[in-house]
Amino acid sequence: MGVKLIKIGIVYLLIGLSLGVYMGASKDFSLRPVHAHVNLLGWTLLGISGLIFHVFPQLEQSVLAKVYFWLYNLSVPLTLISLFLFLSGNAAIDPILGLGSVLITVSAACFAWLLLTKLPSS
Repeated sequence: MGVKLIKIGIVYLLIGLSLGVYMGASKDFSLRPVHAHVNLLGWTLLGISGLIFHVFPQLEQSVLAKVYFWLYNLSVPLTLISLFLFLSGNAAIDPILGLGSVLITVSAACFAWLLLTKLPSS
């Protein structure tokens, strides 16, 4: 699972960097929040969680790890696409954006609980 998370994170890194290059070239920075969230939620958090699962492979055996993996990887694209649409003027997408944000938070809470309860203390 750790390597999968890192590889998915690399895809988000490339998307985030490409969006940044596009914004810079076009001088249109209206999608700054999407750019920031792609890099933070996609690359940074997936990369860090992937490294943690790689260093502590016993964590992958937990059902909670699988819940985190799938919930996070389904809710992040939902949230990023919704944020893009919202910033592009589609205010009707706001409830879906909110739902995605809540699901990301729930998945992060699953990950936090997993680490707090299953990581070795020393």
